[in-house]
Amino acid sequence: MWGGKKAPDDDGESAPRADAASVDAGRSTTSVRSTPRSHYDGRQEPTERTRLLDEGRRPPNSDGYLDPDDPAVSPYNLWSVRFLRYFTILFFMVSCLWWTLLLISIFISPPGMHSRGSGFFDFAFTCLTIGNLSVQIVFFITPAKALRVTTAIIAVFLIIDMILILAVPRLRLEEGWVGIASIVWAVFISIWCIITDRVVAWGKREEEERLTGRPETRRTLKEWVAVLVATILTTAFVVVAILMTGTLSVRARDSTLQFAGERILVDGDKYAVHLSCVGNVSYTHGKRDPAILLEAGEEPAEYDFEHWAYNAVQNGSISRYCYWDRPGYAWSDNAPSPHSAGMSADALSEALAKAGEEGPWILVSAGTGSIVSRIFSSRHLKQVTGLMLVDPMHEDLLHRIGNPGRGFVLWGWGVLSPLGMSRLAGAIFKGHTRQDRVYGRNAYQGGKFIKAELQENLVADSLSKSEVVSARNIQSSETPLVVVSSAVKCRTDGEWERKQRDSTKLTENLVSWDVVNKAPHQVWRTLEGREVMEKRLKQLVKAARKVKATEEE
Repeated sequence: MWGGKKAPDDDGESAPRADAASVDAGRSTTSVRSTPRSHYDGRQEPTERTRLLDEGRRPPNSDGYLDPDDPAVSPYNLWSVRFLRYFTILFFMVSCLWWTLLLISIFISPPGMHSRGSGFFDFAFTCLTIGNLSVQIVFFITPAKALRVTTAIIAVFLIIDMILILAVPRLRLEEGWVGIASIVWAVFISIWCIITDRVVAWGKREEEERLTGRPETRRTLKEWVAVLVATILTTAFVVVAILMTGTLSVRARDSTLQFAGERILVDGDKYAVHLSCVGNVSYTHGKRDPAILLEAGEEPAEYDFEHWAYNAVQNGSISRYCYWDRPGYAWSDNAPSPHSAGMSADALSEALAKAGEEGPWILVSAGTGSIVSRIFSSRHLKQVTGLMLVDPMHEDLLHRIGNPGRGFVLWGWGVLSPLGMSRLAGAIFKGHTRQDRVYGRNAYQGGKFIKAELQENLVADSLSKSEVVSARNIQSSETPLVVVSSAVKCRTDGEWERKQRDSTKLTENLVSWDVVNKAPHQVWRTLEGREVMEKRLKQLVKAARKVKATEEE
């Protein structure tokens, strides 16, 4: 035992060792602990409560009790304590199984386990549950009030999280039954850990009183280290729970942001995508003019790409355009995994049909969105009358998106996204708004967005590449084509420049190819870029009308 006087026990209780007189008095009573062993010899079968004192395997001290250092002095002597430990281990195994299923569902959605949100919060709640159970199992025999207090704080924040998820419709929809089950289980386990530690503390005191005559008031160095480590771990869990609650609160706040258009269920009502159309349907010589269908690149369309189209409507260059958010972007739900570019094209097609939007369409896409547009075009040859690709991603460069290292980094950021450290810091200290977080400059920090990028990464160089290669073979050679490239990107990346040139050969009807000077990858962010894009779009609309008239003749 650690030298010196023992500190008060965990619950602040202490009891002096009984003196000789009290021991003698105790022996004259009928209590079990003070009855001589000879009373039982040959006359009464030892029970769980008496055998350690009566079987004589460990000689008692002169006062009839075991030494406090005797290994037999343990709360494990009580069936209730053993019962709690067995069930704690069982709960740990169940949690690990659930954790495994949630990990798999990030990459491949098991039947019935898809949630419209990212799934990272479910995973985080389960990680916290496993952490609580691990501490409880490892330090089971060393109960401490500090451990119970920190676990109680965790339980309080988890209860707040549960209330937020159940009370806010959008959070409840995104988390689904998987998220609700995960948070309810986390709350239950945190309360279980508190009760278990309290019962073990009671059992420890009970056995010490029975076997040594008084509750122990000392701790060994090993016990103090165990209490310290357990408290440090649970304190870290408290910080995690606080950050997760803050992130959920921000999500609840962001869910109140209104949007134009509507959310439409697709893919057998598994998830919803956001679709919006602006402007009026116009006719030329009795024929419906083509509408512009925007496909954003690496950012949500609302983040300024759509603003360019709106200005084009105001300037009279076009009369109507529609835009949507790919699964996981802005107001759209995450799709089940795996999810390829072709699946996004099919989701867009279904959303347009359900919304009653009809072609003909001129597809205007940027960056990685051009992959989706090209697949969509190949599957709707009669409806698509023009293609405008703004610094498009080429199929031969999809390996950059599908890089395994990038995928691992995305997964890591996704696992950490429920903590929301960047989002919380931005909201508290930098004044970031709901618009910034939902579709603006900070949208990339959200779990849904990270999940969408991870899904693109997983199949970019396999399934998506196969789909776009097939689309190139199917694409009509008569479709008018405009390519607008970034001079900055082309100068700094020779391979990108070569693939931009190859993109001009997607059809045999190239209207123009412009390399905009000083324009970044997001060409529309410079005045010259916007002017070139709007000018070429006008030409593309005229060329599309001409091709349509020729086909009808």
